[in-house]
Amino acid sequence: MMEWTKLEKAPRILLEAELVPAQGDRFQPTGFADLGAAQYTRPDGKEMLLVESAQSVANRLEKTCLDGDGPDLAAELNGLPYVAATLSGVGESLRTSSLVEAHRIGSPYFLHNKEFKDKLAKEMKYNPKRPLDWKTIYATLFRYDPNSLLHGVFLSLLEGGRVRAPRAVTGFIEAEDVRKAISGGVKNSAVDPKGELQAADAAGGEKGVYSNVPYSRIEYTAGRIRAYFNIDLALIRGYGLPAEAYRLLVGLALLKIRRFLGGQLRLRTACDFRLVSDVEATTPAGFVVPDEAVLLSGVQTAIVECKALFAEVPVWEVITTVKIVKGKKGEGEVGGDVK
Repeated sequence: MMEWTKLEKAPRILLEAELVPAQGDRFQPTGFADLGAAQYTRPDGKEMLLVESAQSVANRLEKTCLDGDGPDLAAELNGLPYVAATLSGVGESLRTSSLVEAHRIGSPYFLHNKEFKDKLAKEMKYNPKRPLDWKTIYATLFRYDPNSLLHGVFLSLLEGGRVRAPRAVTGFIEAEDVRKAISGGVKNSAVDPKGELQAADAAGGEKGVYSNVPYSRIEYTAGRIRAYFNIDLALIRGYGLPAEAYRLLVGLALLKIRRFLGGQLRLRTACDFRLVSDVEATTPAGFVVPDEAVLLSGVQTAIVECKALFAEVPVWEVITTVKIVKGKKGEGEVGGDVK
């Protein structure tokens, strides 16, 4: 069972789990555009490495409760609200949801639907020229998409862009005492090793891609790799929601962490981990994370208890007309029209 009494006065739940490469010693960290791997030095001189960023872990936590890759929710969590959008106007209709969109319920695919945008603003009592009623705003976000409160949301398309909520659950993976493992390889072309050939209809930028192409590769070894998670209980309490909503959000956050660590930890081609020991709570003292079955049962119970706090229908469907906007160089962009 969930030990709710141990969480009564705790401002947060801090969790840690030790990982090791599934095979061998080397692993490939996350990379950032124009930066590469995020390696840094601690004040004590120890070399550190960010293996997985908070942004990436947020995406992986969200995916643990999807039906496959989404956009819909897994069947065992039926009744948990979210917003889905059918995108029309570009031939075959496409479908997305607030569970997979980068800005969740704040995505243009939902807020460019005027009917839904106006409904959301009205229920939030949103007035860009007046102080915001945050409890009403949080209750409205919870009504349509509780996951937006867990993973953060920014409604930039509401006039003034004043409605936002930070992540209530955050995770990242770090490695300490790291060393570079430098290797490389070559892409061979038995047909054209010198790169003298090119497809007749190929663009000019393709010249040379048919030849032998050598490359370098940097992986890492580490003395220790750990995953860290922070569930901000004070923030969740600050939403001012009823007790059953609090239990749902905290239980759902723990369920996602359990599923992430207990599932497929192959984060990239050459970044495959396994869990060394069970996840441990460093704060609050004595708190033990229940197993997945217990957490899932608790979340399912909370979904039923929260039914009166949810929208009339669990999956709020909107239709948003989009069009292809040609840029200066002819690239395709998607723009939303009000439906």
